Amino acid sequence: MFLHVTSAKYLEDYKVQVSFNNGREGVADLSSALKGKIFEPLKNKSEFSNLVVDKELDTIVWSNGADLAPEFIFFQAFKDEPELQHQFIEWGYVTQNSLTNKVRL
Repeated sequence: MFLHVTSAKYLEDYKVQVSFNNGREGVADLSSALKGKIFEPLKNKSEFSNLVVDKELDTIVWSNGADLAPEFIFFQAFKDEPELQHQFIEWGYVTQNSLTNKVRL
């Protein structure tokens, strides 16, 4: 199953309430994504807040052409949930070493 963003609502700062086609809903802090030429303008919260869900791309997009992978948004929303850590390893957002170190803490 491919992961799709089905709805998104700007909350505050760089936080977005998101829903996915797998039924999960959460809040993603996307501040860590605002690096590089395409994302730099989104540091302006007024620009960032104008996000929409593109129904063709099935993810969040902005008028300047910036978009984020649904998997990245999902990771940001649920990165602390233990049952999803192996999925995040598979996607490359978490390493086995970082997961092992987190369990030891």
